[in-house]
Amino acid sequence: MLKRALCWSAVLGMGLAGWAGAQDLKSFEQRITTKVLPNGLTIVVCERPEAPVFAYNTFVDVGDVNDPWGESGLAHMFEHLAFKGTTEIGTKDWAAEKVALAKVEEADNAYEDELRNPRGSDPQKLAELKAKFQEAQTAAQQYVVPNQFTEVAERNGAHGLNASTGLDETQYFWQMPENRLELWAWLESGRLADVVPREFYKERDVVMEERRMRTDSNPEGRLFEQFVSTAYVAHPYGRSSVGWPSELSQITATEAMDFHKAYYVGANIVVAVVGDVKAAEVMPMLERYFSKVPGGPKPLKMTTVEPKQFAEKRVILRDPSQPIYIEGYHRGSYMDPDDAVYDAIGDIFSNGRVSRLYRSLVRDQQIAAVAVGESPFPGDKFPSLFLFGAVPLPGHTPQEMADAIHKEIEKLKTADVTDEELAMFKTRARADLLRGLADNQGLADALAEYQTRYGDWRELFRQLDRVDKVTKADIRRVANKVFVASNRTEAWTETEAGSTAAPMAEPNGGKAGAQ
Repeated sequence: MLKRALCWSAVLGMGLAGWAGAQDLKSFEQRITTKVLPNGLTIVVCERPEAPVFAYNTFVDVGDVNDPWGESGLAHMFEHLAFKGTTEIGTKDWAAEKVALAKVEEADNAYEDELRNPRGSDPQKLAELKAKFQEAQTAAQQYVVPNQFTEVAERNGAHGLNASTGLDETQYFWQMPENRLELWAWLESGRLADVVPREFYKERDVVMEERRMRTDSNPEGRLFEQFVSTAYVAHPYGRSSVGWPSELSQITATEAMDFHKAYYVGANIVVAVVGDVKAAEVMPMLERYFSKVPGGPKPLKMTTVEPKQFAEKRVILRDPSQPIYIEGYHRGSYMDPDDAVYDAIGDIFSNGRVSRLYRSLVRDQQIAAVAVGESPFPGDKFPSLFLFGAVPLPGHTPQEMADAIHKEIEKLKTADVTDEELAMFKTRARADLLRGLADNQGLADALAEYQTRYGDWRELFRQLDRVDKVTKADIRRVANKVFVASNRTEAWTETEAGSTAAPMAEPNGGKAGAQ
């Protein structure tokens, strides 16, 4: 968990020594106000008056892992919908548009019913129904003011306006001048409480194209999708994060609005604001706007637990592309008592040119262009994987990567890490945290996530206590418990003869941005 929170960008132009003393828990407690509204939504305000700007993060505790079975891709789809406006923005005439959108949904249902006819669809009837569906979309489009939500925000100084859908969460964020705080509150609360399925099927086509680019036409994407679906047999982490084609292509606006009703409730949302604001002055205004978000209980917790893996699994993709080797071992979630130990292993194995995998595979043996060992993957809210991977240089094979990685893992299991390696991990963890806290957006992101995951943003600082307690014995113990063949899933690409391989990009960890 710490590793994810610390990887956000920071303002790097200042020395740590000059301001670290003002970044401790006590100083933040004096500047942070937290309030839970009657609808269950939590607002966190951090006063930082150094510049007349603010940053925010709306953290919704729902991601791809929550997509209903048969409807994969819904969480990502709804993130796209959130930029389409409300009944007040993005429309020329909401009353007329509402009627037109209902006709779009009616036409889509008729088309889908014929498409799924168990006796087989009639090609002529199908073509007629598709034409009617397209006509209904055209009729609804006449009421749309394209991109009005984004344009209003950017015209008023919004910077870095974006969103992301992960397996575990959906986040919305940007930065803005502090004198536009109330405008932001109106915009943000509106798209949480008053979203409409505007241009839904147009955006569904956009997400389908994302899938084709990220997975279907991308050998790395295909390999990672097959790898994860093999590593998991029960838990939704094994599903495609962007959505399976047959499901994504058939999800409807009605299903998206049902998804919104279930997950976009106050108890499932944290909004963090950091910048030139005074909590006592702005909290009444924020409460007035964000109280519009529907209340209701927090969605039921997931009951599916991935069963223990008892046998080694293997996936081989033969493809005219760059060879790559990856392997994963099941580990606990961010709540696992050993979470900080996994962070230590990842740091020692992968953090820069002094890391073990870089020195061994890249520098000394010169058999790999890239070598990594990190976790959690693909998510962290639920038990996940510790991922190792390497890209072989020309003339070397995925099997060499596996052998070299396993040799380094065995060293970790049989001999203690050095005092210097452990000390460097702890120093980097603390320094990265301090750098992250220097940036309004990074701090807003961290406060929203930690308030959601732990129910208390203070855990952001308490994580360092867990880091400080990691020992050499902990690392050996965890390595021997987790990095065993029966807990391993391997996957690699074998380049077909005569192919021209392209260089590999690093995996994105399941994130998808909307903008």
